[in-house]
Parts: sequence; C-alpha cells; structure tokens
Amino acid sequence: MDFPLFTYHPNPLATGAVVASDASCQCCGKARGFICIAGMYCVENIDAICPWCVADGSAADKFNGHFVDDYPLLEAGLDIAIVKEVAERTPGYISWQQEVWQSHCNDACEFHGDAELAELQALQGESLEEFLSEYMLDRDFWQKILSGYQKGGDLAIYKFQCRHCHKVIFTMDCN
Repeated sequence: MDFPLFTYHPNPLATGAVVASDASCQCCGKARGFICIAGMYCVENIDAICPWCVADGSAADKFNGHFVDDYPLLEAGLDIAIVKEVAERTPGYISWQQEVWQSHCNDACEFHGDAELAELQALQGESLEEFLSEYMLDRDFWQKILSGYQKGGDLAIYKFQCRHCHKVIFTMDCN
C-alpha cells in the first residue's frame, strides 16, 4: 500500500501532521498504520482519519468537512479546484490560533512545517522586511525571538514554499 502523495503538503510525516497509529480510521474503518492528527473542521468529533481518506476526498465528503480553513485561499482568488484540494484533500497542520494556508503565484503554497532556526537566522533583505512588516516587529524584537526560538514552541513560525517560483513564506503564530 503506497503512502498517498499530497501536492500541497509534500511530507506530512516530517511535519508531524501524520503520525504512526494503530487507530482505525473513522471514515473507512481500517487501521492502516497512520492517522492525520491536525483534525477536521466538521460537525462531528473526528480524531482519527487515515491519510488515504484525506487524499481521495472521502473523509471530507463523508463528514462534510475541511482539514484547513478555505477562507484565506478563497480571499486570495485562487481557483476553486486548488482551494478544494487544499481544504478537502490535504492534511492540515496544528496551529495555536487559526491556521492560514499561504498562496503565491496564483496557487496554494506547499506546507513544510515548523521553520528551522537556521532558516530564520538567514532571513534577510526584502523577505525579512516583508515578514517584519506583516507581523509589526522591529529588528530588536526579531533578534529576541530568534534567541529563544524552538521548533514546536509557544511561538510557532511555519514555512511555506511557492510551487512555482520557490519563494519561501514564513508565518507566525503564538499561544
């Protein structure tokens, strides 16, 4: 059984969105060895969906739900097919507040999980200025953030990458 491929979340095992588990999927009823842990936005309390039921859209159809908020992608004017693929057929990610899937070049970006400290330390020029402006940070506070940053910490910085121009976009969230 081949692990499903996700265009917009290329390595959900590495990001922690999918974990090994003996749980049975609440959609197909099978214990396939993996579940998506980011959950699902729907009426029912769903906490065990296998990646295969995410990938083929059966979980979104069965429970009339989404794995990520589609609003930011709709607001970005993306094609509805792209929005549906991300929201209904891509594992989401766990965030402190509300996840916001990024877009660039008229497409959704790939999600690559928590940023590495070295990536954040290397951020400079226009990319750094855009990030600081987006989150209303000054350079001194940015340095304080870097001095205490830990992947999976109370301050989360997520990495997205454009599938076309490969621009990296970081987003920040905290508890």
